[in-house]
Amino acid sequence: MQDLTVVFDLDGTLVDTAPDLVGATNHALADLGLPAVSAHLLRPWISFGARRMIVEALLHAGAPRPDTEVDRLLDLFLGYYEANIARESRPFPGAIEAISTLAGAGARLAICTNKRESLSRSLLSALDLDRHFHGLAGRDTFPVCKPHPDHLRGAIRLAGGDPARAVMIGDSDVDIRTAKAAHVPVVAVSFGYTEFPVAELGPDRVIDHYNELLPALRDLHAAREQKPAT
Repeated sequence: MQDLTVVFDLDGTLVDTAPDLVGATNHALADLGLPAVSAHLLRPWISFGARRMIVEALLHAGAPRPDTEVDRLLDLFLGYYEANIARESRPFPGAIEAISTLAGAGARLAICTNKRESLSRSLLSALDLDRHFHGLAGRDTFPVCKPHPDHLRGAIRLAGGDPARAVMIGDSDVDIRTAKAAHVPVVAVSFGYTEFPVAELGPDRVIDHYNELLPALRDLHAAREQKPAT
């Protein structure tokens, strides 16, 4: 794993943040007197960011609102979420062991997420994960964010890595499209927030548990080494 840069998406890939994100969304809806929207209806929208979650929650509640009202609800969401960012959020099983092993083997680790950078740092700090990562790119770190390939390339650069020696780990169509656009191999986790089976989205590998990550990375490395130079 020496000189390899492994870039993780955050929500739905490294950390199960759905309980706290759904809680913040329903906190915002409650300000309008609307009933809570169930987690299974909101999970597929997590990869698109907080604002999209609010918009979709309003549609599910049969109460769409204009942009100005959505902006106000977003402020309520962010205030509540920041204060409760790790109340129920936890790393997925095996994630800590996998990133510790990767770091110990000489890999550089980075985060590339459409969560705001300050919230991402707060979450990683609250879960004592920040010490493992060499770089973090949130949705507001650069002028672009996923699925633009420069978001991923920027995260790799922040970690001191090389896109030619990098792999993306994600859970959604957004992650997979980003990696493909950046010409970076992508491993998809099957336990994330996409509403479709992630294998249908065309990742290079799929894992069902983090104990499968290192073998998948070794497999990708071997395939890359065998690929003829062009």
